[in-house]
Amino acid sequence: MSIPVQDSDRRATRPEQSRKALLAGSVGNLIEWYEFGVYGYFATIVAARFFTPEGGGEVEGLVKAYASFALAFFFRPVGAALFGRLGDRIGRRPVLILVISLMTAATTLIGALPTYATAGTLAPWLLTFLRVVQGLSAGGEFGGAVSMMTEFAPPGRRGLYGSWQSFTVALGLLCGAGVAALLAVFLSEPQLSSWGWRLPFLLTLPLGLGALWLRLRLEETPAFASGRAHPDAYDRPSARRLAGAIILGASRVMGWAAAGYTFLVVLPSYLQSTLHATFQQALVATVLANLGFAATIVPAGLLSDRIGRHPVMLTGAVLVTVLAVPLLNLLQDSGTSNAAKGVAVCAAGAVVGLMAGPGPAMLSEMFPTRVRYTGLGLAYALSNAVFSGCAGLIITKTIERTGNVDIPAYYAAATCAVSALALATVRTNQKSQGS
Repeated sequence: MSIPVQDSDRRATRPEQSRKALLAGSVGNLIEWYEFGVYGYFATIVAARFFTPEGGGEVEGLVKAYASFALAFFFRPVGAALFGRLGDRIGRRPVLILVISLMTAATTLIGALPTYATAGTLAPWLLTFLRVVQGLSAGGEFGGAVSMMTEFAPPGRRGLYGSWQSFTVALGLLCGAGVAALLAVFLSEPQLSSWGWRLPFLLTLPLGLGALWLRLRLEETPAFASGRAHPDAYDRPSARRLAGAIILGASRVMGWAAAGYTFLVVLPSYLQSTLHATFQQALVATVLANLGFAATIVPAGLLSDRIGRHPVMLTGAVLVTVLAVPLLNLLQDSGTSNAAKGVAVCAAGAVVGLMAGPGPAMLSEMFPTRVRYTGLGLAYALSNAVFSGCAGLIITKTIERTGNVDIPAYYAAATCAVSALALATVRTNQKSQGS
């Protein structure tokens, strides 16, 4: 139920414009996922600092921390609708400037918040409010950045350019894991728990100011400028058709959302709370998973420009469905060597990258210029709200109730199976759409 992309969406741009758009679009996404990764990596500490009063249970605090995590994701669709509407009316550039400012401010303030020991019950409410602001701004980030990058992309390179949006997800998560690992090495556990956890959040301020500077220097996209100059040349799809495309798009990327967060973000807390790994061991596993993820994203996007989005993404979804349980069983087996476990988590990240590389271009090509920011942003935000934001909460709570340590694998496999079915509905060659 994709809505055909108009020919005028494919107008050529100057190479320097394309490069600027690629950098300015990517850097905001890097900051967003750096912060969300940091929150996931420090979930156990955040739970203790904000959600576990004296005498409270550790699992109870972790569940509350993940509930706050999920709440931020549920505000993503609201942000996607709000900022998407603005972006389709007034332009990609001004809205992207606004959302990066909000994201930077909210993330920096988390690093300065008083904890439960200082502010009592006000502390978790303040943290939750800032998570909501992050959710709103993150919801507006993806649709605008992908619209900008693919609308500035040279002919036949939408898959490659869109893949950089996913690649910066890996970079952001790796940066978050790297900062967390450095802090774990150079600070004692009491120091890390007391004040060290604040440093990664405060680091967002200089990163955000750099991203803001890049976006202030960017021009509006040619496709949007042309549409504003000649509004009668662009047909607006019906609300029913737009809603159908959004639901289909969300279904196609739900496996990417669920498996990505399961393997790349939830994994550290799972390894610590369920398999009793140390904080350092969990971070090493996360870094390896993200390295595998990063290694396949851009090649997958480039390949999708040649053979189409559908076969590349479908391969990734099927591989996760088939391999999720065996890969997790390798991690659970105490007799498995560390090298084999490293290969397993790296492979888990790599197959998710096959979906993440072509995903942004695939979503962009489902919507015309007049509704692209809103449409692709909502499709992505809805899938992430339900299947990423709830991943930690669902997995942790289900393991607690059932005692089944295979739950993360079942969750990733089931969602990827649904995505594979949704991707199988593609009947057109999206290689030509991306040209």
